Amino acid sequence: MSGSKFSYKPSQTPVSKRVIQLHTATVIVLGIVLLSGIVIAGWFAGEDRISGVFTQVNEWQMHPPMWLELPRIEGKYLLLPTVGLLLTVFVVMKISPQPRIWSQRLIVIIIFIVTLRYILWRSLSTLNLVDPLNGVFSLGLFFAEMLMLSTNIIQLFFMLDIKERHQEADVKSLAVISGIYLPNVDILIPTYNEPCFILRRTIIGCQALDYANKTVYLLDDTNRLEMKELAEELGCYYIIRPDNSYAKAGNLNNAIAKTNSELIVVFDADFIPTKNFLTRTVGFFQDEKMALVQTPQSFYNADPIARNLGLENVITPESEVFSRQIQTSRDTSASAICSGTSFVVRRSFLEKIGGFVTESLSEDYYTGVRLSAQGYRLLYLNEKLSAGLAAENTAAFATQRLRWEQGTLQTLFIKSNPLTIPGLTLMQRLASLAGLSYWFSQLSRIYFLLIPLAYSFLDIIPVRATAGELLFFLLPYYLLNVATFSWLNYRSCSFLLSDIYSLIICLPLVLNTIQVMVNPFARGFKVTPKGIANNQYIFNWTLALPLLILFIATAVSLWQNLDIYIFKGWWATTVKPETAQQITGINLGWLWSTYNIIMIGITLLILVDAPKADMYEWFDLRRVVQLKVGEQNLWGVTTMISEVGAEVALTQKLPGYLFAHQPIDIEIIEENLQLTCEVVRTGFKDEFPTVRVKFESITLTQHRRLVEMLFCRPGQWKHKNAPGELYSVLLLFKILLKPRILFNRKVDVSPMTVSQV
Repeated sequence: MSGSKFSYKPSQTPVSKRVIQLHTATVIVLGIVLLSGIVIAGWFAGEDRISGVFTQVNEWQMHPPMWLELPRIEGKYLLLPTVGLLLTVFVVMKISPQPRIWSQRLIVIIIFIVTLRYILWRSLSTLNLVDPLNGVFSLGLFFAEMLMLSTNIIQLFFMLDIKERHQEADVKSLAVISGIYLPNVDILIPTYNEPCFILRRTIIGCQALDYANKTVYLLDDTNRLEMKELAEELGCYYIIRPDNSYAKAGNLNNAIAKTNSELIVVFDADFIPTKNFLTRTVGFFQDEKMALVQTPQSFYNADPIARNLGLENVITPESEVFSRQIQTSRDTSASAICSGTSFVVRRSFLEKIGGFVTESLSEDYYTGVRLSAQGYRLLYLNEKLSAGLAAENTAAFATQRLRWEQGTLQTLFIKSNPLTIPGLTLMQRLASLAGLSYWFSQLSRIYFLLIPLAYSFLDIIPVRATAGELLFFLLPYYLLNVATFSWLNYRSCSFLLSDIYSLIICLPLVLNTIQVMVNPFARGFKVTPKGIANNQYIFNWTLALPLLILFIATAVSLWQNLDIYIFKGWWATTVKPETAQQITGINLGWLWSTYNIIMIGITLLILVDAPKADMYEWFDLRRVVQLKVGEQNLWGVTTMISEVGAEVALTQKLPGYLFAHQPIDIEIIEENLQLTCEVVRTGFKDEFPTVRVKFESITLTQHRRLVEMLFCRPGQWKHKNAPGELYSVLLLFKILLKPRILFNRKVDVSPMTVSQV
């Protein structure tokens, strides 16, 4: 364990230099804000030169180029571009249900053209600079849109070429399976405060890997006695250190200095690999330039959004978009992201860059950046070869996303900045820029929520457009993006559900952005809580309060907009036609308010965390079982099973007293696994008698078999498709009309606790 030549040296960035970097990035942002403030103040004060510039720009907006004017045709024909584009993309998606190179490029090019057309229209024809108040909101909305569009355009650019590596993995794995290529592998499991029962199954899963030359290490950053005892019981190595400086990165670097295998695998404390993880990944390292192979982060529990809505088996986790779309599109340009778990890295290359990066909270991401900057290869294999615990409530969900954002924004303040570090290609820098702009675009999300309020309370018209122009320029752009959104991200998320995910924490993300730009290293690494259980509904007031205020304000603005549109619309458009433009703005305002109030309402329902009484996950797994009750043998099939118990549907009706005070053995036939158990519940399900049992006195050998059956079967973690846009609309109305907290309050309080294992 001590034969390595590598000696970990933490980042030696001088404090004075870091302060200069901090002030440089911060001063640029503050300078932009200050300059904008001066220009706005001068405009409101009537300063001649500033007012003259905006007056001239407004004049240009009033007389746009001829090619941006509406065709002189009947209004109904203005829908032709929208209808034609939608028919085209629907035909392409019908012919190619899954994106292929030709179909994806065709759709992306169409979206590029429509987006460019929309940007030209917005920038040359729709800005309302008639006075400072309208001008500030109009320009603000325009720049908010452009910030979000820049992220989307960069992502579309990367989607012109997608590479899947399944066949390559098939070929590379042959050498591993045949024993020709079997380098030594160290498996590192860093832990900070995760419960013992979570680490137990992770270690068991790593030990069950179909690979001979492996060694498993538990890296305990809190020096807990129960962790040491767990390592001794399971037979893995145990490593601690005198302090926990640099958090996870420091923990990994300490272990690297004490180990010496050729390849290193990292699994977070809650991630369990399938048995073929190493056979599918190690073969790629036959390429001498290969530095790191990343696999997706998949999860064996429902994320809190799906669970709180009661849609655990319907919608997919938000992370699926990152795994299926972002990572695969970046992989082609050698800019895949190391995401902290479920990856393999070559030790010698890691040593050459000084170990895992300690400058930032996102040690994984910047370690990948440094490896790429040295000319080494990073590869993304889009196969679900492991699974972990998703955040288990909305507070943990927010904590996780805020840490990710802070780590990414620290790009601007560290030496490993992918925008400036020598050695990266233009495409790799562009990919990093897209990651940065994604977090900054949360500012746009907040602005979009506030604009309808400006319509109502300030009589602002931020978009100067007629109904015909909206049909001709806005509608094709919007509907085309909605129609192709799910298809382009490989059915991982719908447009509407994606909007809800972003709405939940957009305000905390914006506040976090401001804090990071002022003091990027103010907050340290916060571990996402895992192994949480509760028996009641809990409302997350911290996240909900600002949204609740916004919901009330939007409801008031909606009423005011409808009042203006319904009761004043006829007077304005008939008696005073010159005010028709204002009514068009109000019309757009109440439509916008309606959309916002529905989305905010659903988000508030999401922030009511549903009960989760059992810390263990129950799987819908069918296995033939035999129950031995006294002298009787009963047959059945499992409907649910976990590490601590099972529910069995019996093939025959039996009186409930049969199970009372009887010793019971259960045998899972396919696994040849026998367990002693106790009945905790009987009932009926789909007209079959059911028996819920909890396992008793489980031996280590039996627990290993259970973990391997539940978590380690190759190919068991499947890609699940998210609902389409129309079905998503129906789901949203169902959620509003039948919220889980009112119509599904049943809590399973099965007495399955950690003590049973």
